[in-house]
Amino acid sequence: MLPASRVRTQELAEPVKEPNKLFKFLNSKKVVPYIFVSPFILSFLVFSLYPSIKAIIMSFQSVLPGQITFIGLSNYSRVFNPTFYKALSNTTIYVIFTVLILTITPIILAVLLDSKLVKFKTIFRASLFVPALASTIVSGMVFRLMFGETDTAAANQIMNWLGMDSVDWRYNAWSGMFLMVLLCCWKWMGVNILYFLAGLQNVPKELYEAAEIDGATTMKKFLYVTLPFLKPVTIFVATISVIAGFRMFEESFVFWEAGSPGNIGLTVVGYLYQQGIQQNDMGFGAAIGVILMLIIFIVSFIQLILTGAFKKEDA
Repeated sequence: MLPASRVRTQELAEPVKEPNKLFKFLNSKKVVPYIFVSPFILSFLVFSLYPSIKAIIMSFQSVLPGQITFIGLSNYSRVFNPTFYKALSNTTIYVIFTVLILTITPIILAVLLDSKLVKFKTIFRASLFVPALASTIVSGMVFRLMFGETDTAAANQIMNWLGMDSVDWRYNAWSGMFLMVLLCCWKWMGVNILYFLAGLQNVPKELYEAAEIDGATTMKKFLYVTLPFLKPVTIFVATISVIAGFRMFEESFVFWEAGSPGNIGLTVVGYLYQQGIQQNDMGFGAAIGVILMLIIFIVSFIQLILTGAFKKEDA
């Protein structure tokens, strides 16, 4: 047997293996952040940027099976017609109602759930997310049964019990809009409440204590302490509500698959689907999509300016 000192000398004499250069490069601080964000970048390029570019190119084309012809701005000249204006007005009304309801109501409910008056908060918070897990189509079918045209439908039974006449919910402009807004609010109300509940955790408790010492009422604490700290969450919720409202399709489709009477439930995306898919006019549908993309960008940009999202916070 070799002495221990000689064995130790041989071990020290063996060359130390350097780490693989590729591994060292990928593990560097300059490269690791890009590796982590690469899945988002790749998915954005493949599923968002590339389809958007193709849609813009297609909007200048007449697309027929086996035949593609560039036709300039002809598709765009056809977009602005009475049907498009009707779809745009329906979508705009829908956006206004959903943004107001899904921004103001969740703030109030989140403050109530975060107060000491409510017990079993964990159970409430967990249950709030359940509607968002349900498919819009499945939820819409349930709503169609509840708000059916017959006197035996749940909604009409309540109307009759209150002494009012039954309503043809899907065949009136106001009730059709009510159904779409109600379905959207039922599905996403809980999610927005969770957003605001998360924002409330960042409000320092010392500010509430200082406000109480100064004699501030509950309303003043809400207006001057809670709301300013919830501003970033409010801007975020309002922005995603605007974008989701303009690109709404399922809420309309589930109530009127073959088209609503008098286009009372027609939306811009529904009009795009009707012309691009059902009528097989892909170029015209792409032009509608490009116009919708510009509308969403302009409205969101104006909203962010009005809410002060681009202003730098005072140091």
